[in-house]
Amino acid sequence: MKFVRGILNITPNPDGCVLTLGNFDGIHLGHQQIVSLVKQQSDRLGIPSAVLFFEPQPREYFTHTRSPARLTTLHEKYSFMNKLGIDYLYCLRFSDRFADISADDFITEILLAKFNVRHLVVGDDFRFGKGREGSFETIENYCKKTGTFSVEQAPSYIIDNQRVSSTLIREALAEARIKDAEKMLGRPYSITGKVVHGQQLGRKIGFPTANIDLNRTVLPVSGVYAISAKVDDRILYGIANIGVRPTVNGTQPRLEAYLFDYSGDLYGRRLTVQIWKKIRNEQKFPNIEELREQIEKDKLFAQNLFSGSVTDPVSSTTHHLKEMGL
Repeated sequence: MKFVRGILNITPNPDGCVLTLGNFDGIHLGHQQIVSLVKQQSDRLGIPSAVLFFEPQPREYFTHTRSPARLTTLHEKYSFMNKLGIDYLYCLRFSDRFADISADDFITEILLAKFNVRHLVVGDDFRFGKGREGSFETIENYCKKTGTFSVEQAPSYIIDNQRVSSTLIREALAEARIKDAEKMLGRPYSITGKVVHGQQLGRKIGFPTANIDLNRTVLPVSGVYAISAKVDDRILYGIANIGVRPTVNGTQPRLEAYLFDYSGDLYGRRLTVQIWKKIRNEQKFPNIEELREQIEKDKLFAQNLFSGSVTDPVSSTTHHLKEMGL
């Protein structure tokens, strides 16, 4: 997959492309269905498949810190799209230009002039252009009038009589319905980030942690979770605190993962942590000793979870990890 960032770096393919565009936050089963349709049409026409998204996401651009929690960062989107087999992934910076462009101009100046689109696939909630004035019908009418390209709308992806959406996944994660989120994502929910230096407090109290900078303003999950991660071809289990660490007066969101039976150096490495079950909410303890005692209890809970002593046995966990290629 070729990754192209910035509108000035786009070179239209003379043969055209099959394109889809949107936020793709989470890259859930609905998004995967859209990508599958793009690939089908790409194979049929013998031209490249392409996905376009914006950074920041338009809603983040307009609402800043009031925007919903993001499910996937740019790096995570890249990783998932690469696994889905897309030929080109385009990331454009959302700005005043895109906020003010009319729907008609977006079609001619972006879809045609920049991407030479021959077939467009959009989701069932697709909107574009200034004030979200453009819709599937806008593009469909343009195609009927000009015949320059074709467009199709992907059907809703339904699970348990509900349309799968990023909003529903955020709600499930916030309510600790981890399995519901996993069902809509088509995989366990995971967080990827670079391991950075922390305060070394975990090491001092017997629980050395890998501290991951989350690069998110608003978190989709918060609390203490049973987790797994792949390190050097080994699947390791553990627990993680996701939040601001109130006991030590933290302010920036961070994931602190304690991996059982691991003592190596992870600094500077990119680690993907898969979330399996919420153990408890994040809380502030009156002293470090009480925090240490609680972590011991959290560890025991997770070990029982992964050994099959409580719900979600390790055999199921391992099956999911293999499905993800981990």
